[in-house]
Amino acid sequence: MAEATLSIGDSAARSTASPRRGKRRSPFRWVVLALVIVLILGTLFPFLLALVNAVKSGVDYAQNGPLSIPTALDFSALIKFWNLSDFTRKLINSVTISAAVAVFGVLLSLLNAFAIGIGKVRGSRAILIILLLGIMVPQESIVYPLYYMAKATGLYDSQLSVIIVFAVLQSAFGTYLLSSVLGVFPREIIEAAEIDGATRWQVLWMVVVPVLRPTLMVVGTFFFIWTWNEFLIPLVMLVSNNNQTVSVAMGLTRGQNLSDPTMQAAASLLGIAPTIIFFLIFQRTLTRGVVVGAIK
Repeated sequence: MAEATLSIGDSAARSTASPRRGKRRSPFRWVVLALVIVLILGTLFPFLLALVNAVKSGVDYAQNGPLSIPTALDFSALIKFWNLSDFTRKLINSVTISAAVAVFGVLLSLLNAFAIGIGKVRGSRAILIILLLGIMVPQESIVYPLYYMAKATGLYDSQLSVIIVFAVLQSAFGTYLLSSVLGVFPREIIEAAEIDGATRWQVLWMVVVPVLRPTLMVVGTFFFIWTWNEFLIPLVMLVSNNNQTVSVAMGLTRGQNLSDPTMQAAASLLGIAPTIIFFLIFQRTLTRGVVVGAIK
């Protein structure tokens, strides 16, 4: 009996000591943690550099360089860029275009994916291949056809043209993503709704959309951020100052006879600040959508 008690005690001691041994034998996790910290610092460094130089005077920048801490806070570069570019108008334009692309892009992606994933249309695989090719095509190769099409339809220098172009381009990725999700959607739920007399539209809006809402929010957030950062197509399609976006306005800080590093930093800071704020607001939505998608 005593021997049995000793053996049980020894096994318990070994079981309690094994996690500690495991922790001692895993120095690799500290290496991984160090690499993650280095990557985070490398990612944050450009933002910190833009912030430091945006609140620095030109004399301070010339004397101490871009890596120095400002001797005094100077917001003249931010004010100068804001007034020079009419940043309020550019901010409204970017928010309007990005939000419209997010809404219409998600709607178009959902309809396409519903037809491919649940409707099982003929040639669905060929359609997905064509959409993937559309994702891979560089914008430089399609900007001139888009330019002439906008001229021919009277939509040149109109925000509607940019919204249509980006909604269609980004819906290619959204269709591919959502169709893969709807391809494994539980058929029992759809069949139960159809037995109860639900039409295709009712199945889509009352059954599919509530289940996919977190994923749709993630796709819409990505569409918003991607559209906000676009430069080439808005530069070509929007020529008037009243229609241009924030990304195009950032090009005003540099020209053949113009170079102001502090104003460039101010433009960078004002350009990335809205996307960071938007991401922080919808961070929980993104995390929840990714987790729900992984669980499903």
